[in-house]
Amino acid sequence: MTAEVTIAARFCGPPDSANGGYTCGCLARVVGEPVAVTLRKPPPIDKPLFIRDGNLVDGDALIASAERVALDLDVPDPVEFAHAEDLALRYIGREKHLVPGCFVCGTGRAPGDGLRIFPGKASVGEPAAAPWIPDLSLCNDRGEVDREILWASLDCPGYFGAMESMEMAVLGRMTGAIDRSVRAGERCVIMGWLLGREGRKVHAGSALWNEAGELVGRSRQTWILL
Repeated sequence: MTAEVTIAARFCGPPDSANGGYTCGCLARVVGEPVAVTLRKPPPIDKPLFIRDGNLVDGDALIASAERVALDLDVPDPVEFAHAEDLALRYIGREKHLVPGCFVCGTGRAPGDGLRIFPGKASVGEPAAAPWIPDLSLCNDRGEVDREILWASLDCPGYFGAMESMEMAVLGRMTGAIDRSVRAGERCVIMGWLLGREGRKVHAGSALWNEAGELVGRSRQTWILL
């Protein structure tokens, strides 16, 4: 099985590479879910890439690999949308952001362009939460948010749920599944939380709920501290 994919610059993480969660979503669309995606190199943007037998490749370079797995993750109860709005005011990225142009969590992205998901915590050690209202530009012709975008929305909240300060880290592995669709304009809630630390590895969980309070998607992540 071979599929071609080009990740537009709009969906960047760092300026010159794609957002990790978005990239995982590209593989999930082809491979199926639940799926574990291991990111091995920064995914290029604005360049044709190929997915072959579960591997995302750029010429001879292996960018990421995916395999179908079971997803074992305990998900907490969601906070109310209004509470998520309050927590977003405590987003640590507002004062200092290491990647302000990130499609998901970047403070430098305009409304309607980036997702502007800003997870904040009530106190140290608590999960982080953020509100999210998807823009119509993120949807297919049925008005449903594209699967790659839903995967992207689960990416950075895991980082902010696991961290107490801005530490430079990259997404190394993301295991996730999307179970429901989301439409433009829905008042969604996204949460992230710490699962554990192991040397330079930080393990996190994240989850997305729709306006009806239904669990849309969830992920288990491994971040690598640099």
